[in-house]
Amino acid sequence: MNHPILAALAVVVHEEHVLLVRRRNPPDAGLWGYPGGKVDYGEAVLSAAERELLEETGVAAQASVVLDGLDVIGRDDNGQIGHHYFLAAVLCAYKSGDPVANDDADDARWVPIAEVLGGALPMSKDVDRVLGLALAVAKE
Repeated sequence: MNHPILAALAVVVHEEHVLLVRRRNPPDAGLWGYPGGKVDYGEAVLSAAERELLEETGVAAQASVVLDGLDVIGRDDNGQIGHHYFLAAVLCAYKSGDPVANDDADDARWVPIAEVLGGALPMSKDVDRVLGLALAVAKE
């Protein structure tokens, strides 16, 4: 592979909680982060966020805006690039559903905002920072 893989993350805030999943697979296995996955060729990022959210958690939401873009680049012991993902963090408004872990998540739940901002869980990089962006946009 010689190019980044585009993925969408669904950032869903609802009733003072944010929806997070615990990743089953590398590169962030065991860490909590936003539901999401690869954007299919020809698929819009907002649509991918909605689709991946539903597939991974059973929760339906309406995607509205890209909050941020994150590079996730992993290198092996020799310094060679093992993976490069570009993650588009998408703000989504909750519509329906109770989170159930599916696909590459081994747990899914509503986590209190204060716990995420306080670092109460082992999280993927920038989860708290992206949540801050989501909260700021929601106030506008």
